[in-house]
Amino acid sequence: MTQNAYFSPDLFRFLHELKENNRRDWFKANKIRYEKEVKGPALRFITDFAPYLGKISKHFLADPRPVGGSLFRIYRDIRFAKNKEPYKTATGIHFRHEDGKDAHTPGYYLHLEPRNVFVGVGIWCPDNPTLKKIRDAIVADPKQWQRTITAKGFRDRYEMTGEKLKRPPYGYDSEHPLVEDLKWKSYTGFARLTQKDVTATDFPDRLFEVYQAGSPLVKFLCQAIGVGF
Repeated sequence: MTQNAYFSPDLFRFLHELKENNRRDWFKANKIRYEKEVKGPALRFITDFAPYLGKISKHFLADPRPVGGSLFRIYRDIRFAKNKEPYKTATGIHFRHEDGKDAHTPGYYLHLEPRNVFVGVGIWCPDNPTLKKIRDAIVADPKQWQRTITAKGFRDRYEMTGEKLKRPPYGYDSEHPLVEDLKWKSYTGFARLTQKDVTATDFPDRLFEVYQAGSPLVKFLCQAIGVGF
């Protein structure tokens, strides 16, 4: 257990104010606050969470680099977006698999946003070849897939949510008993947390327990696509 909390209510206060003032001039005037209340604590947390992550699997990275590491950039890519607001109003931390280079790989995610704190485990929007490997794994061992997503620890904590295809994917039996699971575009489980969880001194322990409960899904996905767990 840590002696001091990594995150304070100031983080959520800053993000709330950023949402109300999503402009470059405001952010420039408050950049020191961002560094002190959001970025600095997040990077320290990532560094110190590495041993917890190692207890789950040695194949996932807690990378504290300020650019290109586990912490998502605050700056939005607005080149092709209709929404031209320059900054993200949530803090995202992604502990991705060592074999992956972006968010589209198995991993563990933490989302910090005022009144919207959650954990994500699994793989988000993988490419078609990766999706096929996952779907084939479900078809090849449906019992193992069902054990994974109905295990008490997972079921009590997580909900499988996200976008689905309207029809069964091409090449798969439309009458398959798990056809609804084959329609997922992402294979991700989400668990809700609170701001009080995040600002508690034992938050690393709490997050570890939630990640551990979601690890059977991550393990299934890693095995399906042929990477280590």
